[in-house]
Order: sequence, then C-alpha cells, then structure tokens
Amino acid sequence: MGLREFETLKLEQITDEVLLVLLNRPEVSNAFNTQMAKDLVECFENLSLNSEGNRAIVLSGAGDKAFCAGGDLKERKSMSDEDWGLQHLIFERMIRAVMDCPIPIIAAVNGAAYAGGCELAAATDFIYASDSSRFAQTEARIGIIPGAGGTQNLARAMGERRAKEIILSAKPFSAQQAKDWRLVNEIYPQNEVLSAALEMAQIIANNAPIAVRQAKQAIHKGMQMSVSDGLSFEIEAYNRTVPTEDRREGVLAFNEKRQPVFKGQ
Repeated sequence: MGLREFETLKLEQITDEVLLVLLNRPEVSNAFNTQMAKDLVECFENLSLNSEGNRAIVLSGAGDKAFCAGGDLKERKSMSDEDWGLQHLIFERMIRAVMDCPIPIIAAVNGAAYAGGCELAAATDFIYASDSSRFAQTEARIGIIPGAGGTQNLARAMGERRAKEIILSAKPFSAQQAKDWRLVNEIYPQNEVLSAALEMAQIIANNAPIAVRQAKQAIHKGMQMSVSDGLSFEIEAYNRTVPTEDRREGVLAFNEKRQPVFKGQ
C-alpha cells in the first residue's frame, strides 16, 4: 500500500520500518491551519489503526526556518467565537491523535517551535532539536492559554514552576535551555538533527515492536498513576510480551549469538 497523500503534510518512507512526517507549509513557517490539523488527525489515527509496518516515526518541519509556528492566526483573524471553538475541537483531536499513537514518535525540531508548535513537539515521545531552534508558549500574549496539551506536557517534562514561568511570561527560550529544562533530549547542528532523529528511530525500530509499544504505554500511563498502580500496569504490559513469537526469537537469537529478526507477532 502506498503512502497517503495530504494537502499539508509530506510523508516519506525512510526504511520499511521508519516513517518521516513533515509539516509542509514552509511559506508560513509550518503554522497549522484547520486543514493541517485535519491532516494530522487522519495521519496519526490511521497509523494507530494500521501501522503498515512502521515501527517508529519522526515528525519534523519542511524547510530550515521552522518546525511549526503554531496556529495560523491569519486564518483565525475573522473567526467568530463559535467558529474558533469548532476549529479548536479539531486541534484537540489532533493532539490526542499524536499522543495516543502507539508507535514511538520522535520530534526533530529544526527551527522555531512556538505556541501550538511547541505543544505539538511536547506531545511526541521525545525531542531532538537543532542548535538554532527556539521554543515558546506565546498564547498569553494574544489573550488565550495553551490549549493543545501545553499546560500538562510541559509541566510533566519540566516541572510545575518552570512551566509556569514559560507559559505565564510567554518568553522564548533556546534549544540549550529546553535541554537544560528537560524538554529536549539532545541538540544537534541544524544540518544533522533530522538524520540523528532518523538514526534513533531506526534503532528503536530494530527492537521488538510489541515490546516497544508496551513499554511506551507503561511509561506514559504509569506517570499518571501512583507507583503501586503503575507497577501493576507495568506487569500487565509485561505479560502481553511473554507469549509472543518475538520474545522467543529474542532469547533464541541471544543464545545463537546472532541478530534477532522480529516480526511484531
């Protein structure tokens, strides 16, 4: 099956197991309008239902100027309160589609990640950023607050006090600050960040896909629970890996001193 085509996204199959998803509106710094939100919903909801063999995803922005500048305010300029609310329902579904996708997602932030763009990056599993990247939650400057997970995902990554400073001040911060504050995992030169993210995606894709997905779920869901409940959830996730062919193949390959061939079964 060929890759789906989208008006505002560009999909590229890097290897059989690694998919690159590019936000593709470089003329407006990849700001997301209603169509991009719809495209992201369709893209990630479809991948949740049918991975089509993909075991890791890299999300980045087209061009070398921006990852995503947030919501397209030109489109929103003349919206009524009702239209604004209806559009935001799509944005809410978009961020949930990204966060709920069982396939690991790495954000390769290659430029500005402002407002909803910062929230979109924070909704992925982890972030690699270029050294020239800038981040910001600028919503308070236009009379709203982050509404695509920013108040939740930033606080969980950075801690409550740092998230309050960033969101209440709306001040931009650098890639190095983002790394120091635990939002970003690693920083690379501009021309290396995408390849670094794709390399890590392939490393993840080489591991047993059922185990990877169960581990992702156990970590994310466990963070919302008490330690006791998290341990119980972890064992449920662990037990789902025991009867798999991949578990048997992994142990056999170790004993035969060869690379395992995982089939996701």
